[in-house]
Parts: sequence; C-alpha cells; structure tokens
Amino acid sequence: MGRDSAPAVAGGLARHVPVLLRKAIDQLNIRDGGVYIDGTFGAGGYTQAILAAAAARVIGIDRDSDAIARGADLVQASGGRLTLVEARFSEMEEVARKLGHAAVDGIVLDLGVSSMQLDQAERGFSFRLEGPLDMRMGGDGPSAADVVARASERDLAAIIATLGEERHARAVAHAIVSARRQGALGTTRALADVVMQVVHVRPGSIHPATRTFQALRLFVNEELPELVAGLAAAERILKPSGRLVVIAFHSLEDRIVKMFLAERSRVGGFSRHRPGIDQVPTFHLLTKRPIVPEMKEITANPRARSAKLRAAERLNAAPRAAVAGYLLPRLPSLADVMKAR
Repeated sequence: MGRDSAPAVAGGLARHVPVLLRKAIDQLNIRDGGVYIDGTFGAGGYTQAILAAAAARVIGIDRDSDAIARGADLVQASGGRLTLVEARFSEMEEVARKLGHAAVDGIVLDLGVSSMQLDQAERGFSFRLEGPLDMRMGGDGPSAADVVARASERDLAAIIATLGEERHARAVAHAIVSARRQGALGTTRALADVVMQVVHVRPGSIHPATRTFQALRLFVNEELPELVAGLAAAERILKPSGRLVVIAFHSLEDRIVKMFLAERSRVGGFSRHRPGIDQVPTFHLLTKRPIVPEMKEITANPRARSAKLRAAERLNAAPRAAVAGYLLPRLPSLADVMKAR
C-alpha cells in the first residue's frame, strides 16, 4: 500500500491524514530559515505540516501533474515559502540547485501510491474500480497494459513473484499469457478476473489480485530503482546535520531503506560491495528500529497498517561515489520488457 492524502488544506478537504505525520515532522527537526524537500508531495499533507512547524521553505516534488495542479492553492497560501515542481524525487538535487539551493536541511519521502491515485478509476491502480489498466504515476512511459501485453511469461512470473511476493506467480503469468491470446487485457477488471481464476484466498483475506497489481505498479513506475536513486540524491543534497525521513509501505522498499542507511552509517571497516575501499559513515541513524503506527492510527486509517518510518541525520563526510544498485532485486528492466516482442 502507499501514501495517504492530506488533512484540510487550502482549496478543500482531502480524505485522509498522512501516515505517521507527527513522527515524521518530529524527526525532521524543522527550524526557522531551513529549506526542506517533500519528495512525494501528493495532497500536500507533509508539506503543510512543515510550513506550520517553522518559518521554513519547502520544495514540493511529485511526478504526478495532477498533484502539482491541486497544490496551487497551497502555494498561494504559503506566502512564497512553497515551490512545487513536477519531477521524480530522484531528481531532487537538480531541482534544488535550479532553485538556488546547493544543499537542504531535510527531506521526507512517503513512498508508494497515494489514496487519491487509488481512488481514481481512470488511473487504473485499483482492481476494485473498473478502469483502464494504466497505473502510471506520471503521464509518460509504458502502462501496465503495455507490460501485460508484451512481457514474456517468464518475465511476468519473475515480476509478480519478486515485486508482489505472490507464491502463485507462475500460474498467474501463465493465465495472463493464455488470456491475452484471446484479446487485450486493457482494463483493471479484465486482469483481476484472470488472476482470480488461479489465485484463491480464504474469505476475509486480501483480494486475490492484490499482489499482482502491486507488482505491476512497482514495475511500471520503476519504484525500486527510483528509491535507490532518490536515497543517493538525498545523501548528496543534504547539509551536515540535515535529516532524511522515509516512510515505506512495502517490505522491499523498507528493506532497501534499511540496508542503505545501515551501510551509510557503519563506522570503519570495508564494504563487501566495494572491496578494499575504507568506508566513512555519511549518516547517523536516528531510528535503530522503524517507527510504526499506533493502533489508533491503524484503526482510523487501515492503509497505515504496513507503514514503517526510518530516519537518519547527515554527517560531514563526502557522499559515496558508488552506485547502490546492488540493493535492487534482479529483474528485467522496463525498457528490456518493452523490447521483448
């Protein structure tokens, strides 16, 4: 599951309070005059809280043009303290520098799909709503329907097994390939119906298509590579003593954040990923164990149940030059899948 919507903002009420909002704001340690990046602007919940906490400035980034457009009233109400940019959060360094900021004081990343995106049938994220099988957070690149139409059975099985953690991935992939021979799987309902033919769950459990839809969404939006690139960008753009806060909803996302921060905070020794290179820590861990929602928050917002917050403070050491691609699972790239046929 992914991001939630914001509380009351200029221009109207959104539907849900962002997960772990107060904990995230506390970890950011916001101060007057600081510059903060909300790398997943969404409905502006975290941004609004940052602006309310101190006389700070916020750069809000979102790859969804709809989210940027909806934030216009909040920009106007901010008195010049908020700038919104349509971009991926992995591009935060370039965005900040273009706006005149060589470094920033804090970054918050609330990973995954937003409630607003899930609740819009035309975006194609939800198997519960009939709509085109799209799933793109931005307006560019291949859609989920394109991947379903072009990926080989082997690649589909790998994607669904790895990103969806679906134990029936091979059966699902085979069913998709068989079904697409009869016609295009262009809608959410069509794909969900195919998955339901081979995945059977107990009453009261998650919908049979949950894991397959999750896998396709992660793959289409290249969310894990984006996360790795975003963490590296945060390391480069944060000032010493700047804070990084990440809220993850998926086990693979949280594992990447955990491993990245653990390696970057390790004192001395050598990296098994860069043999012979002495490692100087670039971060100090603020959360040795992830912060999770309290039961009252989960009761009020069931989408919060899988959230984990991790935070770290930037140290004085220079950012690592090594690419952290080793944190990613082995899968075909989106580009390679689209070339397959």
